[in-house]
Amino acid sequence: MARAFRAALLGASMLVASPALAQAQSVEERLDRLERMVEGLITRLDAEAGAKAEQAQAIAAVRAETGAIRAEQQALRAEADATEATTRTLATKQAEMSDKLIDFAIPQGEGFKMGKTRVTYGGYVKLDAVSQRTSGGQLAGNSILRDFLFPSSIPVGGRASGFDTDFSARQTRFLFKTETDVGTDHKLSSLIELDFNVTDGGNERVTNSFTPRIRHALINYDNWTFGQGWSTFQNVTALPDSLDFIGVTPGTVFDRQPLIRYTRGRLQIALEQPETVVTAQNGAQVTPGDDQVPDIIGRYNWSGDWGTFTAAGIVRQLHVSTDDLMGVDDAAWGYGISLSGKLKVGKKDDLRFMATAGDGLGRYIGLNIVNDAAIRMDGTLDPIFTYSGFAAYRHVWSDRWRSNLGGAYFKADNPVRLTTSQVTDESWNAFANLIWNPVGPLNVGVEVMYASRTLEDGRSGNLQRVQFSTQYNF
Repeated sequence: MARAFRAALLGASMLVASPALAQAQSVEERLDRLERMVEGLITRLDAEAGAKAEQAQAIAAVRAETGAIRAEQQALRAEADATEATTRTLATKQAEMSDKLIDFAIPQGEGFKMGKTRVTYGGYVKLDAVSQRTSGGQLAGNSILRDFLFPSSIPVGGRASGFDTDFSARQTRFLFKTETDVGTDHKLSSLIELDFNVTDGGNERVTNSFTPRIRHALINYDNWTFGQGWSTFQNVTALPDSLDFIGVTPGTVFDRQPLIRYTRGRLQIALEQPETVVTAQNGAQVTPGDDQVPDIIGRYNWSGDWGTFTAAGIVRQLHVSTDDLMGVDDAAWGYGISLSGKLKVGKKDDLRFMATAGDGLGRYIGLNIVNDAAIRMDGTLDPIFTYSGFAAYRHVWSDRWRSNLGGAYFKADNPVRLTTSQVTDESWNAFANLIWNPVGPLNVGVEVMYASRTLEDGRSGNLQRVQFSTQYNF
């Protein structure tokens, strides 16, 4: 009985405990399953986090590389812009000064060596197409006077001409420079320049050939310059950016001649070729050729962020001897001062100017508009006083376009009782142009000009001109 009772109790207890045990096992399974789910989620999240980190790193790398490429592109663009700007600056400078400025320096790396001497060359090719008319007479065909403004030759007193059109490449020029290695203590260089202007040659009918001529032939040794070049009295950097050969001829000093010049810093002192030009009593021009004392010139140059300024003075002896004119040996002193410069206006524009006055300066001003002196009744010399000047404004519209507006004036105090009233009393001109720079060394432009000359008797004549030019600097 007892055994049966125990067995019954044990069975009953087992029947009672089975649901609880089953329930415990179910919860445990659920927890296990939930734990596995959580672990899987964590693993997944970790994997996604790793992927995001890798993605972020990849994006960062791409951005860094892109930034480097952009920086490189910007650097290349900046370099290209700088190169283009430099090219344009040099091209503009060369266009402005190609026929006006002499510089002995050879840029590093340019040219070729011959022994100890480095040689380089340069110049330009230029075509001018000029159409002009004159109110006081006809200019001769194939005359150099048709190629550029020559104030003293503007016709006066005749019948007006029609418009005459001429094409010319005579201003084309070629230049050689040399530098010779003579050690570190000294510098030796030279310059030779040729062109075809104001020379004899062919004709417009068939050949249009013109004889080459020497423009400049200079030796530079340390501070000394010997040879033929622009007069120290002339400031070539002040000349305007014109298509005409000079642009402001009546108002500028313009002379190229043999000289000896010493330069120390901003100061220049020179002895230059003397040449007296006299107006005879019948109004004719006479060059006696009996000069004895070189023309003496002193000059000082200033420069800064504002531009440049030059003051130059000249003293010269005018001389005639007994075998000239009226058989009298006589000398008179001439003198003069010239102030000139180029002032910057804003970032790119500039104002160029010159003012000159003096006694006996004739051949130095405006291509010898009047002569140095007249001859008195007793055969002695009477220097002629003159004053002149010009101003020109240069405006840069853009990297490729620029314009210039300028004017010049000349006045002479002729002793009319000695020179007659048929000599030039005054002359002036004005011009305006537009120049296009399609690529660095090439300039294409159009220019209009009006010029006038008046004689001492009051008669006058004028010149009206339209000029088209293309110039390639090399």
